[in-house]
Amino acid sequence: MTHVYYPKGVCSRKMTVDVENGVVNNVEIVGGCNGNIQALCRLVTGMKAEDAISKMSGIRCGFKLTSCPDQLAVALKQALEKQE
Repeated sequence: MTHVYYPKGVCSRKMTVDVENGVVNNVEIVGGCNGNIQALCRLVTGMKAEDAISKMSGIRCGFKLTSCPDQLAVALKQALEKQE
């Protein structure tokens, strides 16, 4: 199931996550720091969404209260909630 999320408080503008049976199949992020975003997408692909959420939730970027990984955790939480 594909879920589109528009992050708040970060440089990235759009996150599209595909989660099936609790596993992250694909992540696409528009905007943000290109190298970091590519790495983030590759790292979480194939992970259990719950594991990715627990590892990324609460990560901050500089003085911001959130980060792209934290916002991806929000997107994954929403995707899991939609599956229920």
